[in-house]
Amino acid sequence: MPPRLLPIPQVMRALARAIRDHELPAIEKIAESRHRHAFHILIGTLLSARTQDATTHAASERLFRVAATPAKMALLTTRQVETLIYPVSFYRNKARHVRATCRVLIERFGGSVPETMEDLLTLPGVGRKTANLVLILAFASRDNICVDTHVHRISNRLGWVTTRTPEQTEQALYLVADRRWWADINLYLVTWGQNVCRPIRPRCSACVISRWCPRVGVT
Repeated sequence: MPPRLLPIPQVMRALARAIRDHELPAIEKIAESRHRHAFHILIGTLLSARTQDATTHAASERLFRVAATPAKMALLTTRQVETLIYPVSFYRNKARHVRATCRVLIERFGGSVPETMEDLLTLPGVGRKTANLVLILAFASRDNICVDTHVHRISNRLGWVTTRTPEQTEQALYLVADRRWWADINLYLVTWGQNVCRPIRPRCSACVISRWCPRVGVT
């Protein structure tokens, strides 16, 4: 199917309505409750990798109650950060990344979160997924697509892309999706992926976008 014929607008409009019945992903909750604070979005996203949303949200809130700024967080020991963020996955590595990121923010960026992809990628533990989400949620960028495992899986199931990695999916989506949808793709597909289009046993019979889905790879 040529890219111009992919039913991306129909899917996105249907999901925009459907996700109202589901909880927001953890980082969206953090962004809303903390007034789009770039530092909190950055740290929450660092903690979220391979971690359930409820665990990410609770760990982030515990950490922010103790240290809500890079300066205060940098004063914590690695052990203190580990204790506050446990039981997020890989909490020891993440604690080191959090402290190192705070130091870099203070030393290189005056304690503020940078607003460019290039600068964000210099922060310890920050990859393209984290950088894209920070740009979208903290700086209202409409020029980025954030791709996590849900976006990667569902984009391939829908036949929008044929890719092996989230990085490949990000670049492919820039080519097939109209720019107006870029910033919303993560919110819509992550919410749908957590609740309906699951990795195992997706709920296809309850899916509002099933009419446009070829179910690539679904058995």
